[in-house]
Amino acid sequence: MKIEQLYTGCLAQGAYYIESEGEVAIIDPLREIQQYIDKAASNNAKIKYILETHFHADFVSGHVDLAKKTGATIVFGPSASTEYDIHSATDGEELKVGKLTIKVLHTPGHTLESVTYLLKDENGKDHAIFSGDTLFLGDVGRPDLAIKSDLTKEDLAAMLFDSLRNKIMPLADDVIVYPAHGAGSACGKNLSKETVGVLGEQKKTNYALRADMTKAEFVNEVLDGIAPPPQYFAKNAMMNKMGYDAFDTVLKTGDVALNPEEFEALANHESALVLDVRPQSDFIKGHIPNSIFIGLNGGFAPWVGALIKDIKQPIVLVVPEGKSAEAVTRLSRVGYDNTLGYLDGGLDAWQKAGKAIETLGSISADEFASRAKADNVNVLDVRKDGEYESSHLEDAQHLSLDFINEKMNEVSKDKTYYVHCAGGYRSVIAASILKARGFDKLIDVAGGFGAIKNTDLPTTDFVCPTTL
Repeated sequence: MKIEQLYTGCLAQGAYYIESEGEVAIIDPLREIQQYIDKAASNNAKIKYILETHFHADFVSGHVDLAKKTGATIVFGPSASTEYDIHSATDGEELKVGKLTIKVLHTPGHTLESVTYLLKDENGKDHAIFSGDTLFLGDVGRPDLAIKSDLTKEDLAAMLFDSLRNKIMPLADDVIVYPAHGAGSACGKNLSKETVGVLGEQKKTNYALRADMTKAEFVNEVLDGIAPPPQYFAKNAMMNKMGYDAFDTVLKTGDVALNPEEFEALANHESALVLDVRPQSDFIKGHIPNSIFIGLNGGFAPWVGALIKDIKQPIVLVVPEGKSAEAVTRLSRVGYDNTLGYLDGGLDAWQKAGKAIETLGSISADEFASRAKADNVNVLDVRKDGEYESSHLEDAQHLSLDFINEKMNEVSKDKTYYVHCAGGYRSVIAASILKARGFDKLIDVAGGFGAIKNTDLPTTDFVCPTTL
């Protein structure tokens, strides 16, 4: 028996490779599928099943392409309906992979078709569960993504309670838990940084698995504090259900070198978005006017999905040397398939062609502190709500990056703003979006709130209320 977790940090997502006796099952594959084909080939094995735990909302799965290239059967849970051929498994159905047995446990709640795959070893002993978004380490899946006219998030949360109690919690404590996501995913609110655990530990520590918890308590606690889902979630789920263009085609049409004239023509005449994916320090030093920064060195794909509203938006890229294919690939993971090419030679070629660049003002936290103490300054904190509520500078204006497009009217073009996040990545994203919309009085605070806390500027900190 061979089990391998293939974890992708940018998406906080785990795909799985299971092999026995020359047969392979792939669980929740990424869009770029060659890695699974190569891994099976290197072991002289054949991919038999592609097992999907549900219709993913936070990434586009590679199941359709993988099935076409290998002939493997795509398996979804009960009630799944697609525009391509699948096997819709029944609750309790058993699939054979070599000497292993994979039992389908229907666990609705996150979505209606959600399943957990229970892996039994060659002796029939329960070995592990691949729990998708039903059970995470430290949390459970959010139940607000599959709402319909006759189904509320409270209804789904109640289903999730029953699924956990009836299908997962009765399993033995030594069963290994392989979830679909870890910390950083928007599919839950309290996910652990660990990506593999055991069920017994989750029964002890996961708030949603408390033995004495009532269904009403579960519903309230699971729904409490859930942020609105990113706008691309519904679009990715639909692509996973309906199908999509082959990844090979997307890469071929997107990984195209463009000279400065071709690049500029696409930006001007095709309304292509100029997306700069270099490190933020490079963007600060110089960038193409009206370009948007979302760097590959951070949470690239989720921020693209959250901030670029049109999933069919034409995109041209400014990339670090040798990173064009990676950028196109990572865009495709969240369904942004309309990349038209990248600037060949980068910003150097752009400037040699006589074209203008702009810079972004940036100062250290110490310099910011000196200015703040000498005069009244406008501070724009673009961290998430919870980060801001935990601790923030006195009198700082809060504008979470997640909602910058919707709440831009809360910022004045007449004021100078010192923009910060936690470490410096998101503040540059925010500044680039604001600059592209005509806000030209922006100064980035390098190192973000992490550096600001080391100065003597006063902060307002959250104090946990005490119960007498």
